Amino acid sequence: MKILLFGKNGQVGWELQRSLAPLGEVVALDRHSKDFCGDLADLSGIRETVQRIRPDAIVNAAAYTAVDKAESDSATAHTINAEAPGVLAEAADAAGAWLLHYSTDYVFDGSGSKPWEEADPTGPLSVYGRTKLEGEQRIAARCARHLILRTSWVYAARGGNFAKTMLRLAAERDRLTVINDQFGAPTGADLLADVTAHMLRSALAGPAARLDGTYHVAAAGETTWHGYAQFVLDCAARNGALLKATPGTVDPVPTSAFPTPAVRPHNSRMSTARLEQSFGFQLPVWQQGVARMLAEIGDTLASPR
Repeated sequence: MKILLFGKNGQVGWELQRSLAPLGEVVALDRHSKDFCGDLADLSGIRETVQRIRPDAIVNAAAYTAVDKAESDSATAHTINAEAPGVLAEAADAAGAWLLHYSTDYVFDGSGSKPWEEADPTGPLSVYGRTKLEGEQRIAARCARHLILRTSWVYAARGGNFAKTMLRLAAERDRLTVINDQFGAPTGADLLADVTAHMLRSALAGPAARLDGTYHVAAAGETTWHGYAQFVLDCAARNGALLKATPGTVDPVPTSAFPTPAVRPHNSRMSTARLEQSFGFQLPVWQQGVARMLAEIGDTLASPR
């Protein structure tokens, strides 16, 4: 079995190289790869890559994720997030391959408090959300065997993330201010990668029941960015980190306190019932993954610099 992976050096892509390895040969690319084109801005190049490799499955972990920059760079965001998935879908369908693609809660308008289900009406508030939604639509229309995984609040031990930012600031300041009116569940890149591998294995095994379509994937439970920050500082303190700020000195503020070019959704809760019922998963609570990530990076952040 051969799997073609785009975006190998992103947070999810890095973990996918590990999780997909037991399934077969993984051809992992990024936009700087030399032997094959992995740059989603090069539409003809990625089409040729699929034609040359002829994989059994394509996993697209690459995207234009600079949410605020996309507001002033909509053409590039559209090429990478909308047009490129459509090209991959056509190429995958021609090769008889599965296409697994990642999307986002930003395809919704963030209203209400109910967890979003796959069939709920979409209504993106930003260029990023609109281009990601169009990418989903192009895939669904052009590739018979596809899996679209919507997720949110992704983090990883590798690279920058919200928790690391909070720890750095807490080492420098006595008080922090963090948004408390956006709700979601921090979801680890490692969890996404493991879920992906299980889903692909089931899909490639050719089950009698149809598994293609869109699924929501997020850790169980919910919090706000404020609650997330408090949990991070509490874990760090219990692990011996020397911090000036404490969970009690993290002040809650509304989204309006931090204006951004792109509108953020207030409700990023996602129902994972369809995923759990279709594939037999039981997704862990978000605190479990964050605590594990903090333990992994603990040695480098045990004391302020």
